[in-house]
Amino acid sequence: MSALALAGAPPATRPLRFLLTSPLWGVLAGLMLLLDPLVLGGRWAPPAVALVHVFTLGVLGNAMLGSLLQFLPVAAATPIPGAALAPWLHACLNAGLALLVAGLYHWPALLAPASVLLAAALLGIAVPTVPTLLRAGSQRLLRAGIGLALAMLTGTVLLGMLAAAVLGGHIVLPLDRLADGHASFGIGGWMLLLLGTVGATTVPMFQGTAAVPPRALKLWLTTSAALLAAASVARLSGAPPWLPAAALAGPVLAFSGTVLWLQWHAPHRRNLPLVRFWRAGCLAVAVAALLACAAALDLHERAAVLAGVLGIGIGLSLLVNGMALEIVAFITWVALRGRCPRGVRIPPVGRLLPDAEKQAVLLAHLGAAVLLAGAVAWPILRVAAALVLVAAYVLQLACLLRCLRRADDFGRTHAHGTPQADAKAAAA
Repeated sequence: MSALALAGAPPATRPLRFLLTSPLWGVLAGLMLLLDPLVLGGRWAPPAVALVHVFTLGVLGNAMLGSLLQFLPVAAATPIPGAALAPWLHACLNAGLALLVAGLYHWPALLAPASVLLAAALLGIAVPTVPTLLRAGSQRLLRAGIGLALAMLTGTVLLGMLAAAVLGGHIVLPLDRLADGHASFGIGGWMLLLLGTVGATTVPMFQGTAAVPPRALKLWLTTSAALLAAASVARLSGAPPWLPAAALAGPVLAFSGTVLWLQWHAPHRRNLPLVRFWRAGCLAVAVAALLACAAALDLHERAAVLAGVLGIGIGLSLLVNGMALEIVAFITWVALRGRCPRGVRIPPVGRLLPDAEKQAVLLAHLGAAVLLAGAVAWPILRVAAALVLVAAYVLQLACLLRCLRRADDFGRTHAHGTPQADAKAAAA
């Protein structure tokens, strides 16, 4: 942590409002699964599209944007222009998603304002940040990778707005091609490239693995971005659906294989709950990528649904939720340092959020994952999967709130204490 620019950390409330909203959408995803069997009925069913966006924008989007608000100024020494607007961007993102879900279910007229709000939130972070990342400075590869991911997010937003206009009846375009291009840019370009770039820093830091060689990371980033962009453009021009699926599979398998190899050969293995979150997540996204290729080749609808569940509802969610636990604990620790007087011994991150609690959250998510995957083949498991999914996200939120409460209790108790007393209390 000594190499991090802790003095540049934003106010804790700025990233936390996103990170604490994320599990609330996970609870809603479970309730949707409980109340509507059509959410697993096929990729083109409106409830299924709504559930996908609850995960990608609500669960993953909130967590990833909140993490970026903390990571960029602290780890990449890159302040985010207009970051003070974060409360408004957060409101636009979540209100836009709520309108999108309502529009997909019952009121198509809401799709237009939903796309405007979502675009305002996502582009409000991506567009001003990319030029800042491209300026000269240290950690050029880290900043370039994040900038590339944000550029792909911009493409995702534009294609999503076109798809919303098609669904709303305002324009006529091939919706299947738009959806495939939108998914390639969003899942592969935005989410995967961001996870790979940030993971190159956080996996060694939090999991005790060896560092990723910069040349290998640069090759993966440039190759992945070129493949995904070319395949998406080709698909929009009429190429078959297996092409973007195959283009996504390569970067996914390279990412998953690298993480698993680094974990297996870690010289200083630590933080076992996070290691297990990422191990399970990498296995799930790898299987999902292969299954998506097979589904695209023979257009098997049930295989496509299972690929989506494994990739988005399980794999990416495990990766992002595992890191979200660490990032919230770290944000809380940084804020506590600034709150207490000099000389006070601050509890370590591991005491603010113990491994036992993270392990309990992991087990709940793994239980939900098994039931979710099973429910695709055996619909009788849907209710059980929904209930366990709700429980997993409730447990995750409770875990995060306990972390904040521990820090608040320590801060109130030791804000004016003597260093000697504070040191004894922290060691107790």
